[in-house]
Amino acid sequence: MQSRRLTLGIETSCDETSVAVVEDGRRVLSNVIHSQVDLHRGFGGVVPELAARDHLERLPHLLDLALEGAGAKPADLDLIAVTRGPGLAGCLLVGVGVGEGLAAAWSRPLTGVNHLWGHIYAAMLTRPDLEPPLLGLVVSGAHSDLVRMPEHGRFEVIGRTRDDAAGEAFDKAARMLGLGYPGGPALDRLARTGDARRQPLPQPSLKGLEYSFSGLKTALLYRLRDLGESVSPQDKADLAAAFERSVVESLLEKLDAALSDSPYPEVVVSGGVAANTLLRKRAAEVVGNRARLTMPPLELCTDNAAMIASAGYYAARVLGRQASTVDPSLGW
Repeated sequence: MQSRRLTLGIETSCDETSVAVVEDGRRVLSNVIHSQVDLHRGFGGVVPELAARDHLERLPHLLDLALEGAGAKPADLDLIAVTRGPGLAGCLLVGVGVGEGLAAAWSRPLTGVNHLWGHIYAAMLTRPDLEPPLLGLVVSGAHSDLVRMPEHGRFEVIGRTRDDAAGEAFDKAARMLGLGYPGGPALDRLARTGDARRQPLPQPSLKGLEYSFSGLKTALLYRLRDLGESVSPQDKADLAAAFERSVVESLLEKLDAALSDSPYPEVVVSGGVAANTLLRKRAAEVVGNRARLTMPPLELCTDNAAMIASAGYYAARVLGRQASTVDPSLGW
């Protein structure tokens, strides 16, 4: 009987501190996540220095919890996988430093992981039978990327945003509407009480598979200026619904075009913005029966170490262990 292979994952790219243990790249034995939302709320956004310091303080305890939850000891681990980018430099340095220290202390191999790859592998934790080739839409805080994954360890970017990503657009729209931080979930909640038809906003449209949300943000700003002091709570809810619909339809218009141009048996929609209520509903409708759609559950949409462990496991198998050098601007 083949023995199980355990990977310890460490994720500290932004404002979630997470440690996980994953078996054979697919089965989550533990996935401990600490969110820094309360730490940054008063500042209206992530403060990099505070985020890095909090990662350093939280990691030892989360590490103990993850190993305990998995019923594992350091000697049971076959691999340590740590996010090396993209992300905030100081935050990445904390995670990589801890990973390198553990690898040396425990005599375990270490591999660096591309955080973006992790969001695709979050879907593979959701469906153990999911395999490439697949078409992916990754919508996280700073990324709105359409990618093809022909096989493990290979990604081809076929579309991305020219300016702000969808998550950044949601956050800025939420700020304009006075919703506070984090903006995306707040805008999602408010949009559920609004009617986009009462305050229509333009839907961004570029040729090809590129995205742009700068014009949509400007349209929202001008609409709020026009309403002035007469803007009502219902107006804000309607504008939230209209903004959300424009972003979601823009994202899915390109996904639809990519799927029509080159059919794939599997489609993955993942990343923090994939937790959005309307996106989850409309993605299922747009993909329909042309492919099997996988969207991770909410706890695997946001940054987490289980997806890093899974991505690290497969990357190490296909490409060999990767360098752990920090790269805040790491691409696909």
